[in-house]
Amino acid sequence: MPSKRPKFRIRMLIGCLAVLSACNQQLPPDRPRLTAGVIMRDVVFRSASLHRDMPYRVVLPSTRVNQKMPVVYLLHGGGGNFHDWTNYSDVARFAEWGLILVMPEGDDSYYTNSAEKPQNRWEDYIIRDLVDDVERRFSMADSSQRAVVGVSMGGFGAIKITLRHPQLFSFAAGLSPALDVPSRPFSLKRMRQWRFHRSIFGAWGGIIQNENDPFILARSANPEHIPFLFLTCGEQEGLFDANRRFARLLGKRTFRYEFQSGPGGHDWNQWNTRLSMVFDRLSDHLPIKK
Repeated sequence: MPSKRPKFRIRMLIGCLAVLSACNQQLPPDRPRLTAGVIMRDVVFRSASLHRDMPYRVVLPSTRVNQKMPVVYLLHGGGGNFHDWTNYSDVARFAEWGLILVMPEGDDSYYTNSAEKPQNRWEDYIIRDLVDDVERRFSMADSSQRAVVGVSMGGFGAIKITLRHPQLFSFAAGLSPALDVPSRPFSLKRMRQWRFHRSIFGAWGGIIQNENDPFILARSANPEHIPFLFLTCGEQEGLFDANRRFARLLGKRTFRYEFQSGPGGHDWNQWNTRLSMVFDRLSDHLPIKK
């Protein structure tokens, strides 16, 4: 009777190659796009909210001395990681303005305390653990010297967190923010996505969803207490209609805001071209010397 070992070994080899291939896809090369006037550091710290060690990346001026400097938190999108901003955009150059750029790991969390996993308190990790660690290591900035900017999922996080905690920042920007995620209706075509979103935002129409829905938050917040909100979205994006509706709501309720749109899709090519505009607006609200 012929041995089954060779076939077993072949199957094992194929399986190992598949795992290695998947790992390579999950961990793209880290190739930060830095300028001569900045330095970069990667930090790992213990998050009390998440009960685990968490990394973040910092880019700051190379000529920095021990002084208080404005801090900009940059939130990545879904499927990305804390390397994204330096690897796929030219954001590092803005550290030369005298800014500390902080890029935390956000997984696919929507920067929201999970409804189903109490150990995944991602909003608390951002507003408490991360801010405390950054200010202990790099800067003792107060809210007048803090801003938050995000792309896609990170744009949702930036706008949502600012509406929920307006005392933390003086400026918030969302580039193609996924503002409609908590209230997206059920779809058979996107059943897995629906289930994933429910694991974060809880039951449809429930308390957790409502407490994290930017549209509901914007209807109930006092516009006088909310920092300046900047939104931009490509006109070819599926998120364009939701962003336009949200901008109209902000205008109707007299928030301080700006909404810019133009040609472009949901990708870093578009977001990178919008950065100069974002940081120009940011400089109107933070003490920056360009």
